[in-house]
Amino acid sequence: MTSPTASMTVVDDQTAPPPAGSPPRLLDLGVRVAGAIIVVVAGVLTGVLELLLATVRVGGYLIGVSALIAVGANIALSWFAYEAVGRRWAVALPAVPWFALMAVAAVRTSEGDLLLAGDNWVGLALIVAGAMTFAVMGFRQILAPAQTLGR
Repeated sequence: MTSPTASMTVVDDQTAPPPAGSPPRLLDLGVRVAGAIIVVVAGVLTGVLELLLATVRVGGYLIGVSALIAVGANIALSWFAYEAVGRRWAVALPAVPWFALMAVAAVRTSEGDLLLAGDNWVGLALIVAGAMTFAVMGFRQILAPAQTLGR
């Protein structure tokens, strides 16, 4: 009995890398920078959405939908930041503007306006849930071995 033979091609592993200023590297850098900008803007937008939804009431009771959205959005932003930028520290890109927005929203203006009150459970849950989500996602990315991150 004979075994079928498969044709095999030899791949040359000694191909030279492209020159330093070649368009593919510039394109890759441009895509990463664009992804970083998108992530920062998305961090601000989700923070604003969460602040707007912090006062949602059903039947006169606060329902806390903004805390749930904060967890989901911050997980998605952290994942997308790593995928778009390709660096483990990229989780800070959406986290920093989100934290800054929450800090500004929790300070009373000279006119007495306050976006995020600390005397209700939704405001506290929003800050804690959002901050813990970014912290856990950052911790996971820092501790994960390089081969499981896909890079």
